[in-house]
Amino acid sequence: MTITIFGATGHVGKHLVQQALGKGYFVKAFGRNIDNLIDKDLRSDQFTAIKGYVFEEKDVLKALEGSDAVISVLGGSFDGKDKTRSLGLKNILTQMDHAGLKRIVALGGMGILDDESGNLLIDNPDYPQEYLPVGMEHLQAFRFLQASDADWTFVCSPDILNGDKTGKYITSTDHLPSPNHSQINAGDLADFMLQELTANHYLKKRVGISRL
Repeated sequence: MTITIFGATGHVGKHLVQQALGKGYFVKAFGRNIDNLIDKDLRSDQFTAIKGYVFEEKDVLKALEGSDAVISVLGGSFDGKDKTRSLGLKNILTQMDHAGLKRIVALGGMGILDDESGNLLIDNPDYPQEYLPVGMEHLQAFRFLQASDADWTFVCSPDILNGDKTGKYITSTDHLPSPNHSQINAGDLADFMLQELTANHYLKKRVGISRL
């Protein structure tokens, strides 16, 4: 299997690259600052680092050609002014359509999950105000996924710890999991996203996730 990873230079992205190569996948890692990603440990015929801009249609389409699936862990500023999470994903989805690709697992935030009443957590009056700008970016990204023809899964992550894979985590459809510790290791997040890419347990669903 060949996968294109957007946001490959971030904490989760680096775990994704390493774990995907460990599974024997062919990996195309896309980003603007990929120089640090090309080290001795990653030099392999199965690994390609692609320098590009996620808003550039040609760059994204070229990175998708020949791939079987996509993982997006795009980041951006916390104030919501950087539209990479939303408009970057929109361009990825558009170019996936042009390339004839269907499967994508994308990363969002836990505020886009439903509460017990079926309302989004981000819409609750007690939702932390400092998380609203980035939460709105995640919400727009979710709407782009819903409007697409892709077979998507949106992983709505809590706080991401810079830790390796433990395999000790829990997931839930559209809601916060129970127990919920509002944290997840970057390595475990990568592990789940790679598993879901082929397991397809959460097609066209949001996923809550937490460490155990």
